[in-house]
Amino acid sequence: MASSPTSGKPVRHAAVSPAQTRRALLLLWALPALWVVNYIVARKAPGVVGPYMMAFGRWGMAAAVLAVLARQELWGERAAILRVWWQYLILGTLGMFICGAWVYLGAQSTTAMNMALIYSTAPVLITLGAVLWLGERFGLRQAAGVALAMAGVLHVIVKGRWVALADVQFSRGDGWILVATFSWAAYALLLKKWPSPLLATTRLAATCIGGVLALLPFAVWETLQANSPVLGREALGLMVLTALVPGLGAYWLYGWIQKILGAGRVAMALYLSPLYAGVAAWLFLGEQPGWHHAVGALMILPGVFLVSRTPMMTTVRSANAGASAGPGSGA
Repeated sequence: MASSPTSGKPVRHAAVSPAQTRRALLLLWALPALWVVNYIVARKAPGVVGPYMMAFGRWGMAAAVLAVLARQELWGERAAILRVWWQYLILGTLGMFICGAWVYLGAQSTTAMNMALIYSTAPVLITLGAVLWLGERFGLRQAAGVALAMAGVLHVIVKGRWVALADVQFSRGDGWILVATFSWAAYALLLKKWPSPLLATTRLAATCIGGVLALLPFAVWETLQANSPVLGREALGLMVLTALVPGLGAYWLYGWIQKILGAGRVAMALYLSPLYAGVAAWLFLGEQPGWHHAVGALMILPGVFLVSRTPMMTTVRSANAGASAGPGSGA
């Protein structure tokens, strides 16, 4: 959930061998599995660790690792970082606080499949943001894609029961995830709107620090509640897992694959995430997918595809690549 380690353009020189390309294509299929880990952990966390402490621990660990790796530039550019400290605080709030803690809140009352399907619409929201905020043009194909994807999200939220909407029990968890998805889109667009002279890893470290600072008072408040889970080894294990796999692991793997294949091809991994989430939720959580999930996926994923294949998506892909750990990493 931060700026991409690469430019997003395919590398077309002798340094990229056929073996590297094959390896990148193979790892492209593994990338969504890293994102899906966060959905599974989010569903496992209730009763083990509170949502704010979970997000604080996860991004605190990630910030520590990144700060060590980027320590020279962080120190050398400290004046430039402090001049725009508010940007890193806002980015951290959007990317680590809302897309972290609020996703864990949502996971208490929704399914992993719902989370993955709702979050898969992030590129569509980024497109809308680029049109409304960055002044991009909006074509008919994009409009159709946005309408189709949003209809798919609504289909999932109402569980496919359009005829009996009055009888549908809406899940608060879906609401939390929807808000987090909007936050993810805002985060990605702000990365584009606020260019930085920092290297990608350094910028991510500064953003993580901003997110940790935003989370700190809420994590302390949550810990002081009478019904707060006691922090134990299982909770620490979940924090380490999410920090290393959907956080740093997905970020670096996305960056390496993007360097070899380019942003357009690596973005296709987004379409696999709901499928992986459905299989993982069934295997590890015992969650049974419903027909409304299948119908929703058949609406959302083609909608995202229509939006992603339009010419104006140069800017949108750049913004989405800027959040290269993927939607499931913040989620």
